[in-house]
Formats: sequence, C-alpha cells, structure tokens
Amino acid sequence: MLIAAALSVAAFALLFILFRFNSKTKARDLVEGFIRGLLILASFISILTTFGILISILFEAMHFFARESVWYFLFGTEWSPDTSFLEGAAREGAHAAKASFGAVPLFAGTFYITAIAMLVAVPVGLLSAIYMAEYASQRARDFIKPILEILAGIPTVVYGFFAALTVAPFIVEVFKGFGIQASFESALGAGIVMGIMIIPIIASLSDDVISSVPQNIKNGSLALGMNKSETIKFITLPSAMPGIIAACLLGISRALGETMIVVMAASLRPNLTWNPLEDMTTVTVKIVESLVGDQEFNSSLTLSAFALGLVLFIVTLIINVVSVMIIRSFHKKYKISNL
Repeated sequence: MLIAAALSVAAFALLFILFRFNSKTKARDLVEGFIRGLLILASFISILTTFGILISILFEAMHFFARESVWYFLFGTEWSPDTSFLEGAAREGAHAAKASFGAVPLFAGTFYITAIAMLVAVPVGLLSAIYMAEYASQRARDFIKPILEILAGIPTVVYGFFAALTVAPFIVEVFKGFGIQASFESALGAGIVMGIMIIPIIASLSDDVISSVPQNIKNGSLALGMNKSETIKFITLPSAMPGIIAACLLGISRALGETMIVVMAASLRPNLTWNPLEDMTTVTVKIVESLVGDQEFNSSLTLSAFALGLVLFIVTLIINVVSVMIIRSFHKKYKISNL
C-alpha cells in the first residue's frame, strides 16, 4: 500500500508537470506565486490560532461570569474560591461562607513581582548590552554573550530552587541585621530571581539593536566633538530605542507568564500588600492551581482560570498596543531628527 501510494503521488506529479508546464511557462512567476501563497497561509495560521485561543477562553469565561459577579471579580479584594471544606461543614450543620472571587490580590501580586523583576533586569541588561556593543573587545564579547545565552536556556524550575534555597535565606538574613522581619517566601526574592532570568533576553536583543545602528552616524557625532559616552547617550540609544522597548516588552511578557519561580519563592497565598518582604502570588499560579484540582470542570473554581486568563490576555494586549504606539513615536522622532 505504501509503494502504491508513493507511485500514485509520483504519477499525479508527473501529469501535473506535463500539463502545466510548457515553453511559455515562467518558472520564476510560479515559484514566486507559490512562495507568496505559502507566506499568506502561514500568516493566516498565526491569526486563526490567536483567535482560536481567544474564543476558547472567552466562552468558558462567559460561563464563569454567568455565575459570579464581573464587578466583584475585577475589583474584589478577597480570593477564596475553595469551598470543599466549607461545604462539608455546611452538611454538618455549620455555617458555610460563600466563595469569593476577587482578583485584585492576584493581579496586584503579578504586577508587583513583574515590576521588581524589571527593575532588576532592565538596568543590568541594558548596561550589559551597551558594554558588549560599544566597549568590549571582540574576545570579551565572544566570551560574555554565550554565557548570557546559557542563562536564557536554564529551566525555570532551577531558578525556583535558586530563589528558595539561596536568595530567600539571604534576604531574610540581610533584613534581620536591620531588625526587619522578612518571610522566606517573599515577592522580593521571586522578583529578583525573575529579573535575573530576564536579563539575557533584554541584554541579547538590545545588543543586537545597538550594534545595528549605522557607524557613520556615530562617526558624525564624534566628528562634531562629542565623546563616546555622549554619543551613546544622545545618538546610539535614541536610535536603538524602538528595539530596546521591544526587548523590554518581551521581558515583561515573560515575567507576566512565569509560574514556577513564584510557586517556589513567593507562595500560593493571595495577599494584597505593599510590603515586598511578605508572600504573595500571581495570576498564572492560580490558573494552574484551579485547573489541577479535584473540582469538576464546570465548577466555579475551574472556570475562574479562564476568567483570569481572559483578563491577563486583555492586559497583555493593552501593553502591546501601548508599546507599539511608543515605538512609532520614537521612529517618527528619529526620522524628523535625521531630516
């Protein structure tokens, strides 16, 4: 059957070639048309995949919002959806409290830990990129950049172990010296380790962008009397700013979707606080926790994962739109300055 199928395909291809190609056939036009169609198909697959993800999340989120209040979900400050123990108490005659689905502590923890991570990753990553692109010798660059690429390939569970076993005890001991009590599971520890994880992404992409700035622009700045640091500050960085913003956006997206580091270093407890030394959790952690429990799929606890995913999808979309607007404004400003 395999041989017959192969021969059938070969015969069909031969007949297609004999009837399709002749002396007037332009092979270049056929190849270009095939490649164009292939690219259009790939673009449509990406678009349809995005819409498929959105629709699949949207319908399940609508089932959740048909049961729970949208207003309380967006602005409520208490997240306690697990009612199995409370239902057992109700069967014994005790008073059972209603499950609460206030997502503010989850999103506050997500943005708080992400902000700490970006405060670590952006300065270190950007300064590393500037050094590699402008100051480092070729030998030093060939040594440093592969190490950064290795950091980018380390599994997140390894970063989680590093946060739980090394960074968290170090933070506790440091603040104990100042008389401040810190938890072994804290937003600060998770944010620092998450920032270390994001450094290679920002550094590598920013290095490529800074290196792509035309050398004649830099030479013109030096010829007008600027030194190297002034050229980097006023010429190179503004020219490379759209790419740097895109690298930072990719880092933010990575931080928003991180789960393992938060589970191992920042706990599972929804905690609305400004203190970075206390434990808190993120949206992605609660999504995983809701989907791996022993609840039925049509329960409010399970469906809450889709509602959280929908809001996180919208937040990520808004961040992308704002970033595109900022990048376009930098492009426009750069073109006007060149004119």
